[in-house]
Amino acid sequence: MDSQSELLAAAFNRHLASERRLSLHTCKSYAHDIHVLFRQLTPATLALVQPQHIRQVIIQLHGKGYSGRSLSRMLSAWRRFYHFLIREYSFHQNPCTGIRVPKSQKKLPHALSPDETAQLLTFTNADPLTIRDRAMFELFYSSGLRLAELAQLGIHEIDFPDGTVRVTGKGGKTRIVPVGKVAIEALRVWMDYRNKIVKPDVDALFLSQHGNAISARTISHRLKIHSRQQNLHKNVHPHILRHSFASHLLQSSGDLRAVQEMLGHAHITSTQVYTHLDFQHLSLVYDAAHPRAKKK
Repeated sequence: MDSQSELLAAAFNRHLASERRLSLHTCKSYAHDIHVLFRQLTPATLALVQPQHIRQVIIQLHGKGYSGRSLSRMLSAWRRFYHFLIREYSFHQNPCTGIRVPKSQKKLPHALSPDETAQLLTFTNADPLTIRDRAMFELFYSSGLRLAELAQLGIHEIDFPDGTVRVTGKGGKTRIVPVGKVAIEALRVWMDYRNKIVKPDVDALFLSQHGNAISARTISHRLKIHSRQQNLHKNVHPHILRHSFASHLLQSSGDLRAVQEMLGHAHITSTQVYTHLDFQHLSLVYDAAHPRAKKK
């Protein structure tokens, strides 16, 4: 694409950051998706792009192995980019309107069983790092946070008397989520150590051993270390604790709307995937207990 297209992409990114107030991570994702479009398009300028060009790009990317979910995300970014160009730069059409992407098989999120979760979270407070890790992972599982939400938490987001945490999620939306007693106790123990190592003007709840805010990458790394130490022979990644939270809560309560609120999902369809996990659980119970299901 030409230099003018690059300038328009930069203007869109500034719009996302300053006016939409999206996170740096989200802005980078938009920028990546738009540059994927730039690399695939044949017209010299964005104003010349037609729906058939967008369809051709999707076909090319699908042939390279991009999933339907990835293509859907990209198409949404391109559509929003053109909407911005129409509003701010008098473009005449959005070539992404009405375009659909190939469907891919929907994968259920993997969740730990309650026993596996208990196994993961059972480790002794041997040193300040394990005290911090236990507080992090207990809060992670207790409140169903996203990795970025956990990493960005400040000390004032935890309300110890009420047993809640204030979370800023996607799109800058804030929600209040309950925190369980076990997690609250683990956080109290961590706060005693945190106050001894924190550097001036650092507000982050979870810190590195040098007193600075911990990174999301470090949280992921520490979780993998603990999963190996606890002999969990599976891929334990940060989001698995969020999946486990949702699955276990839904199995116990059956309240899909409450789970949606706590997860911070904008649409109930994002939460409904956990009803499939719940059905799998119920199927196992049925097969094991119902007289007509038992094998003779």
